[in-house]
Formats: sequence, structure tokens, C-alpha cells
Amino acid sequence: MRAATDHFTLKLASSDEDIRAAQHLRYQVFVQELGGQGDLVDHDAQLERDVYDPHFDHLMLLDSTRGDTVRDQVVGVYRLLRDDMMPKIGRYYTEGEYDLTVLKNSGRKLMELGRSCLHTDYRGGAAMYLLWNGLADYVHEHGVEILFGTASFHGTDIGALKESLSMLHHRHLAPENLRVRAVKNHYQNMSLCAEADINRVKAMREVPALIKGYLRLGGYIGDGAFVDRDFNTTDVCLVMDTEKLNATQRSIYTRGA
Repeated sequence: MRAATDHFTLKLASSDEDIRAAQHLRYQVFVQELGGQGDLVDHDAQLERDVYDPHFDHLMLLDSTRGDTVRDQVVGVYRLLRDDMMPKIGRYYTEGEYDLTVLKNSGRKLMELGRSCLHTDYRGGAAMYLLWNGLADYVHEHGVEILFGTASFHGTDIGALKESLSMLHHRHLAPENLRVRAVKNHYQNMSLCAEADINRVKAMREVPALIKGYLRLGGYIGDGAFVDRDFNTTDVCLVMDTEKLNATQRSIYTRGA
């Protein structure tokens, strides 16, 4: 994985120390900031971890100005699981929330994205773009055709999120051949307002930046939301066909092709 620029470096985790550094950043974001929990969260060591971690690749963005150890330096992470890696654990993380049958039966090369987060000091700047550049290299190297994974709204109050969820449903619902669906027992209808009744400016303002970024790249939203009370989030499933990215942003995922 090539260096990003100046004091930033992109790498794939290659040691237990690297993975623990990624888990520490996840703890800061998902546990301390968002109030999430989980069976394997280690509060003493400040690690947000789960049983899937050993089976994924972990893409990391490091800032060398922050200290001498990888734990000090890591400011962004992505967790990546290709379909050829998935049999080692037997299922995708996303399958706990969404029925992925339509993707798994597509015959196309899949990759799950998850646990994406940035240190609070690096949001709104170049860090997300640099992570996406690293993802671009990875996607190209492995010939990935479909990207998918969950992304979250903070909180579980559906009433407060109804305009944003409705807008995503009405304007960004995946086509049928990519339309995953929230699992039956936890399906949360996202069509909560008529499209004409939505304040689109306000609704889009309240959509998390990560979701907006995927939508700008041509991503879609699956059918239904999943309310995750353990992590204090409301999740949607993002799906992206790498052949149909917006032309203006295609270079982010196909640099060097």
C-alpha cells in the first residue's frame, strides 16, 4: 500500500499491534463518542473488537506527527472483507442486519466495508479522501465489483430521523438487482414521510458525511433500516456497483486502471 502524502501513510494492518491500534481508534469513536457496546469491548485496554476482526483486512491511515507508536498515529480505519475471505468465518458482518441473498447470488465479486471511522480531529478534511484512495487501490488490485456495508445515524429515535430516512428511501433506493433488505424481525420502514413533505435541505444536512459521500459516488441504500441499540445507532445498508460510479468521481476508485 503506497504512502499517502507528506506525514500521512496508508497501510494494511500487518501485526497484532496494528489491529489493536485500529481497535483503539474504534473504541474512541464507537464507544466513547457514540455510546456503543459489544460483548468483546475491552474498556480497560480501550479496544472495540469483535469475532470478525481476525478475518478482515484493516486499512489504516496514520499521521506520523502524532507520536512514535502506531496506536498514537492511527487516525482513520476501514475494515475490509472480500468474498474469497468470507468462508473463513462463514458469514458477513452485515448479515446480522441485512439479507444479502441478492448480492451473494449475483455471481459478481463482493467486498464488505465496515467499522469505518476517523479521529475527531480529522473529519471534514483530507483524511476521508486519503482513505478512499487506499480503498481505490485495494478495489482495483482485487477486482472488486460490488461494495456494501452498513453506515450509521447516531441515535435510535426514528421520529427524529424520519425525514432523512424517507429522503434516502425515495431518492436513493437501490435497484432490485442490488436491493438488500433489513432482516425480517428488525425491519424498520424508511418510507415515513411523503417525498413532497420532506425538507430536503434539512434532511440532507442531517445525513452523516460518510453516507453522503457514498451517495455522491453513485451508491444506493438498501430497503429498510436496522435499529442497533447496542451501538446506539440506526443503520442503513449502502451498496455500490463499481461499474456505475458517478463519472466525476470514478477516478477515486480506478486510479491506475
